[in-house]
Amino acid sequence: MKPASRSAKARGWTRLTDEQLLDVRLCDLKLRLSATAVQPRIARLYRELAARGIGFRPHAWLAEDWFSPDGVPGFAVPFYLAHPRLTRLERKMTGIAEGSNANWQMRILRHEAGHAIDSAYRLRRRARWRALFGPASRRYAAQYRARPASRHHVQHLGEWYAQAHPTEDFAETFAVWLQPHSDWRRRYEGWPARRKLEYVEQVAAEIRRRRPVVDARVLVEPLEDNRRTLREHYRRRRQAEQRRHRGLTDRLLREVFAAPGGARAGAPPAAALLRQMKPRLRAVIERRSGADRYMAQQLLRLAIERCERLGLQQRGARRVLLPKLRRALVRMARGYVASDAVRMRL
Repeated sequence: MKPASRSAKARGWTRLTDEQLLDVRLCDLKLRLSATAVQPRIARLYRELAARGIGFRPHAWLAEDWFSPDGVPGFAVPFYLAHPRLTRLERKMTGIAEGSNANWQMRILRHEAGHAIDSAYRLRRRARWRALFGPASRRYAAQYRARPASRHHVQHLGEWYAQAHPTEDFAETFAVWLQPHSDWRRRYEGWPARRKLEYVEQVAAEIRRRRPVVDARVLVEPLEDNRRTLREHYRRRRQAEQRRHRGLTDRLLREVFAAPGGARAGAPPAAALLRQMKPRLRAVIERRSGADRYMAQQLLRLAIERCERLGLQQRGARRVLLPKLRRALVRMARGYVASDAVRMRL
């Protein structure tokens, strides 16, 4: 593909076609957080903190995505929120622009403020913090199995995200507590999660008059230093998404089939069943998940490949095994359908 011409660049990247815009480097977008619609919402976040008596102000900067690095009392805001043209491209490339409306953005900002305050005051080192939320040193899992019925965690960003990791649990709890007019005492009455909210309120009262232990305004991976093109950025995102899907696929297949040596002697390979039942399984995937025929075929190809790579074997009677397999394939397909985006040449 030819790069954008000099004349096209001279017109400004906002007027480039999507294909041309993908070849612009992130640092060359020349974006400033202060000139975006995000800045007034950060100011609103500061007012909410002040209303709770908290004088600490987390700093913010533009980067590739939302994140708050461990030990840094601030957070990054994704570049695509800095301009409507980039927000549209984000939706086209990924299917969603996280935080693209005011209410959604404020929920994320409150969550990120929770991470920043945790770092600023080193709260995770406290014994009570660890007793309530768990050790912050726990490894982040590629996938977490949410328990929708659990009352040990608040519900804020969706997908039961508080269950993903102890630090996410704290950030979600802080966000629920910080939200103006939050009726968390009534909402979480009788829930074990209420103890966490009460702890956040106790900590907030303690730190109101204290300077943060960590106050360095470090910028991690700021946009102005990022020399990747938008095309490279979205390619990396897609590769990460593929790895995530592969992890989900492996977990679901292991729940259905036996690991090598885990089935009776002479048990046939799992891949053989998938190949034999391929037309019927494809029809089930299309009917129950909303996937089209091409996606269903690709999913079955991936499932066969992973079964062979993992050496999985069939176990139990086929009449018991097939319903489990159908459910697993439909769950896999729904995950792909939910994250499917417009495909461009990356």
